[in-house]
Amino acid sequence: MQSLAKDTAIYGVSSILGKFLNWLLVPMYTYVLTESAEYGQVANLYAWSALLLVILTYGMETGFFRFANKNKEQAGKVYGNTLISIGTTSLLFGVATYVFASPIAQVLGYEQHPEYIAMLGAVIAMDAFGSIPFAWLRFSSRPIKFAALKLLMIITNIFFNIFFLVICPWIYAKTPGLIDWFYRPDYGVGYVLVANVIQTVVVTLALIPEIRKAKFGFDGALLRQILKYSLPLMILGIAGIMNQTLDKIIFPYLMADKALAISELGIYSACFKISMVMMMFTQAFRYAYEPFIFAQHKDKNSKEAYADAMTFFIIFSWLIFLGMVFYLDIIQYLIRSDYRVGLRVIPVVLLSYIFQGVFFNLSLWYKLTDKTHYGAWISIVGTLITLAINIVFVPVFSYMASAWASFACYLVMMVISYVLGQKYMPVAYDLKKIGFYSLLALTLFGVSLLIKTPYLFLTIALKTVLLIIFVFIVIKRDFPIRNIPYLSRFFNRT
Repeated sequence: MQSLAKDTAIYGVSSILGKFLNWLLVPMYTYVLTESAEYGQVANLYAWSALLLVILTYGMETGFFRFANKNKEQAGKVYGNTLISIGTTSLLFGVATYVFASPIAQVLGYEQHPEYIAMLGAVIAMDAFGSIPFAWLRFSSRPIKFAALKLLMIITNIFFNIFFLVICPWIYAKTPGLIDWFYRPDYGVGYVLVANVIQTVVVTLALIPEIRKAKFGFDGALLRQILKYSLPLMILGIAGIMNQTLDKIIFPYLMADKALAISELGIYSACFKISMVMMMFTQAFRYAYEPFIFAQHKDKNSKEAYADAMTFFIIFSWLIFLGMVFYLDIIQYLIRSDYRVGLRVIPVVLLSYIFQGVFFNLSLWYKLTDKTHYGAWISIVGTLITLAINIVFVPVFSYMASAWASFACYLVMMVISYVLGQKYMPVAYDLKKIGFYSLLALTLFGVSLLIKTPYLFLTIALKTVLLIIFVFIVIKRDFPIRNIPYLSRFFNRT
């Protein structure tokens, strides 16, 4: 648990801090881009990007961990063959998107900007290839370098977003002749993609020392074994990412008024992004937890460790949930006023992220028993739920239907995974403790909805008291901080 917590904290530096910095781009986009429809285009393009990235990695990250841990002496060979496979498919994809950029752009509704597709294809190809060197760093227990490279990635992206969307317009307004040889003031969303291309090239170059450590002797038999294990995970991954991005992909096609649809998508996506604090924590935990479960699998106390990890994950998830919903009155100022109508989706989206994180924790049973096809089927069920609710209800309820679709999707997936997991690899999760903290958090949330005063300061103060109550109960009952010298005296007295 100490090792997992340490690695989660280090990965969290890159994941939480990095994503937080990237998260701050959302306010900038809402204030700089002239219309919510423009941000809707960003959301739509990156929804496609997320889906294609899962397809291009086809479960090979988890496959690498599985086979590298089976025989650590052959880890370099596993790494090399995984790189060969991912590198080949990524190169083919990058070339194909460049060659067929125009027809793809016409199909997706970006016929005036086929270069968007070419740039996005290059970014996806390089990101897919880079996922394996990043997995190697995690396998090698080098979270600090992993964190440093991820932060480099984020900082580069933020810098060039600010450069093209804030600094260049200011320079152009003052002395246009200085930058008019490369800058177009009407390019808008295109510069978001340009910044992403630069970021990905920089990080790919920085990964070269790790790429050179691979043993590139091709082993067809080994690669077939890895693919046999990994490809079902690709189906799982596609279904999983569809559960996250499907609404943003199909949303423009579900409303009769296309202009209104892309505008509504911009509002929904901006508010959805506000909820990413929960996803940041889940992602940081995932980076540390996946190598952890494979490494601990042979330990006789592994199931106890898995149960403890689940409990503490849920406790911290509820803490983040309460911290977000209690301070929405302040958080709302992060986005432009015409986007704030969508803030009502945030509690629903946060709950969806909690279910998603629990589902990931539960996924260990099919990964460790090599029954990954179950994970794929569970995710497909989730995708069908997402698709059905969006198609039926978005034309009536707009983006609120998308938020509830995500909620229903992950709730069902979580329940199914728990039931099957207890059958094939039973783990004695502390349901009593999990239920207590869940009920406590939801009760405090319900109480917070009743707090309505004419004074923002008083409202925030009262909600802060509720948050302190939750934290105090956690520390008093379960958190190891009560064992820290000096602090323990206070908790023992109370």
